[in-house]
Amino acid sequence: MKEKDYIEIQGAKAHNLKGVNLAIPRGEFVVITGLSGSGKSSLAFDTIYAEGQRRYMDTLSTYAKHFMGILEKPEVESINGLSPIIAIEQKTTGNNPRSTVGTITEIYDFLRLLYAKASKAYSPETGAEMVRYSDEQIVNLIMENYRDRKCYLLSPMVRGRKGHYKELLEQLRKKGYTQVRIDGELHELNEVTALDRYRPHFIELVVDRLKPSAKDEKRIKSSVMSALNHGKGSIAIMDMESGAVSHYSKHLVCPDTGISLPEPAPHSFSFNSPQGYCPHCKGLGIIVDVNIDTVIPDSSISIADGGIIPLGKIRETKKFDIIRSISRKYGFSLYDPIEELPEEVISLIVFGSDELFRVGEGTSSEMVSFSGIVGDINEKIVCPKCGGTRLNKETTYFKIDGKTISEVSAMEIGQLSVWLHSLDNVLGKRESIIARDILKELKDRTAFLLDVGLDYLSLDRATASLSGGESQRIRLATQIGSKLVNVLYILDEPSIGLHQRDNRKLIASLKKLRDEGNSVMVVEHDAETMLAADWLVDVGPG
Repeated sequence: MKEKDYIEIQGAKAHNLKGVNLAIPRGEFVVITGLSGSGKSSLAFDTIYAEGQRRYMDTLSTYAKHFMGILEKPEVESINGLSPIIAIEQKTTGNNPRSTVGTITEIYDFLRLLYAKASKAYSPETGAEMVRYSDEQIVNLIMENYRDRKCYLLSPMVRGRKGHYKELLEQLRKKGYTQVRIDGELHELNEVTALDRYRPHFIELVVDRLKPSAKDEKRIKSSVMSALNHGKGSIAIMDMESGAVSHYSKHLVCPDTGISLPEPAPHSFSFNSPQGYCPHCKGLGIIVDVNIDTVIPDSSISIADGGIIPLGKIRETKKFDIIRSISRKYGFSLYDPIEELPEEVISLIVFGSDELFRVGEGTSSEMVSFSGIVGDINEKIVCPKCGGTRLNKETTYFKIDGKTISEVSAMEIGQLSVWLHSLDNVLGKRESIIARDILKELKDRTAFLLDVGLDYLSLDRATASLSGGESQRIRLATQIGSKLVNVLYILDEPSIGLHQRDNRKLIASLKKLRDEGNSVMVVEHDAETMLAADWLVDVGPG
């Protein structure tokens, strides 16, 4: 090899190292081994990785260094030939209750996108598949289904809401309309002044009386456009003879009951978003088994004065440092009465968030998330509203291959991989085109987890419950999927706790990183891993 193909280390003295000099080949699978206390981790992490991080920090602007801090030079005379370094250590992925295997691998992000684009909606009342039509399709269906039949063209104005609706009825009269259908019965507008304000009502405006035929198509099209405008994209047709009603909409609607659903978006399936999470547990899947009035018994007291019981009064702690950062970001004072604070702030402090907040100043500052005070309260139960799925009820109406996103998230990775590959024969032509790139990303990322022996995990598994080895292998799988090249990866005893079969998968994954143009360095004493290495570095005793 040429000189440039080596990492050359001179005079490494960190911890137990005694002036170590060595050259380690780049682009190879290297195992650093040695007796306990010999300094193998000191060489890999406290010397090579530390120097790589320091050099990276030196490339940043003075302004950036002010926020990220300054790293001291490790105890080594010189290191040449370093590549950008990524360390994957034996440690857990944190205790944030909102983090799951699906979120940290980003598989759940793509799954949310798949459900937003390729799922089918089913009526919460009848279970029938919900439909949506274009303007032209609605006109054609009316012409076809009601040809030469007398019918009413209706626009839904109010759906199951309480009120007297005196002003609405007056506005409709002024526009020249003469009839409405209220709670299933037709009425002359002039005969209705106000409704019972304490009862929920269904109000539909009679836009036109139709008897569809070819010669009336132009008029019918005009009436349908007007009805869609009044009904905000939805209309109904009532057969005069039978009284049967059919519903048509540009949005998702049940053709039998007229129940509609909003168009799904990725955030509709997110337990970190108000649009998707269960309103009862705020996306945690568990609830603290105490009344919120016990947590905040007197909302006239400020946070600083101990208004949130589990926090106590303000003091110099890491938790209060984060809460001070939250107050700066959201523009409120810890000395304001809690009742004056926005609801989203109280929810964030109690239940936590993945949002990052800056704590500390200058070189000691860092960006951290806040897990909320729920972790300080021991009595927790599975949320009775969502059953631990973390999502609101509306997400259960959207399915792919008969499965909700929560059911898919609960699958083991091995089962999930099989299901994803089966969708090629399940999705319709339109859905297949839309989902093609999303499915490819999902299949690739699940394959990376299978490669590192994590087929038994599920996407909804909380990261706080993962072992250090599982967390390390998840990060390794993520790196395999990143497709980086010319990077030096350093791992800390990744074989700990692995079955021989899974350890062989892990070794194959490490060699895959090497084959893609990277250097792989592993601190390890496992015999099988050492035998598989391209190069062995024995630090030796002491």
